[in-house]
Amino acid sequence: MSTAQTPQPDATAGPPGAAGTPEHLVDRTPETSGAPDAPAAGPAERADPVPWRRRLLVGLVAGLLAWGLAALLSPEDGAARQLGAAALVAVAAVAVQHLVLVPDRAAEERARRAESLLAETAATVRGGLRRYDELQHGLTRHTEDMKQLVETRLVPPPRPAEPEPPAPPLVRIESVSDLAANFAEVLSPGLPILSTFVRLEMQRVIGHLSDLTTLTAECPGENHDWMLTLTRAAEKSICATSTSVDRTFWNSEPASRYLHAQAEAIEQGVPVRRLFLLESARELDDRLLRLCEEQQVLHIEVRVAVLPELPPHLLRGTTNDFIVYDEAVSFEIDQDLRDVNIRTRLIARQDHVHDRMKRFRELWEAGMSLRELEVRVDDEEDGTWMVDRG
Repeated sequence: MSTAQTPQPDATAGPPGAAGTPEHLVDRTPETSGAPDAPAAGPAERADPVPWRRRLLVGLVAGLLAWGLAALLSPEDGAARQLGAAALVAVAAVAVQHLVLVPDRAAEERARRAESLLAETAATVRGGLRRYDELQHGLTRHTEDMKQLVETRLVPPPRPAEPEPPAPPLVRIESVSDLAANFAEVLSPGLPILSTFVRLEMQRVIGHLSDLTTLTAECPGENHDWMLTLTRAAEKSICATSTSVDRTFWNSEPASRYLHAQAEAIEQGVPVRRLFLLESARELDDRLLRLCEEQQVLHIEVRVAVLPELPPHLLRGTTNDFIVYDEAVSFEIDQDLRDVNIRTRLIARQDHVHDRMKRFRELWEAGMSLRELEVRVDDEEDGTWMVDRG
């Protein structure tokens, strides 16, 4: 007797026949009655014995037909040979039925199983979609309920419209010191001297901002911070003049920061032009040439104009230092009789800026390029240029 045990069902599986479980998807072979060691019957063996009777009957009929044909066609053959031929035909008919019909029945059985699995899977999917629709509908209804609850319980009822408070009055110029004091109280670092410093700085800055409402602001001395800030703020162009007064400026620390800011502006696509204005041809030397070459390396367009050599109509006009940013704001430095920078002004009046740009263009067209300056300096050193030698 075989010692193989009958496979037991999985204890963790769900109830038999439940949709979506492995037992439901796999076609299980029903248990056979009788001895426990009997192998499971296949599809052909589990079939009803009636088909086998039909096959034998078909084989018998085919054998009888063959025997009759053999007796009619070959009566001279003996009965044994006719009976043998009939038996051979009967066996062949049974064999053909077994070989042809059994695979067909197996294919039909597999097709039937596949259709059953597809139907069960479709039913499972439909059930999942139905549950999803129910869940979505429940969430929508819950959201509507929560929204209604918030609107009815948490949101206060609208209040009657109240008259808008009057707009606060604009800060007057006389109240700049008070505004600076208020800023100082908010930003006070704690120490009395720092609080006073914050108040004075805020008063100075707010004073400049209030002055700019008239498109003009000024401060004593030379304000390098304005110059650097405007350079960083420029977006279109920077046109600057440089006189003999600020020749020493280019060797100072603010000058290096100023040139660095202009180099950054050039990288952002802002063209920078500088025109050096000389009071005499004696200033045409190697120091000026090196200064122009250094700025040319930074991609600053440089030209030089000697004032006594300009046409008479260009001699009438200002020769003070000025820088025009974006053709909208003029940064100007005023000097006293000792050529000392005494005041810095910001002027944004369009008529004034227009005159400054016109003056710059005229002097720029009359100036010398860097190549012409090199030739002129060489001639000055050789003594071949006699203009303004008196």
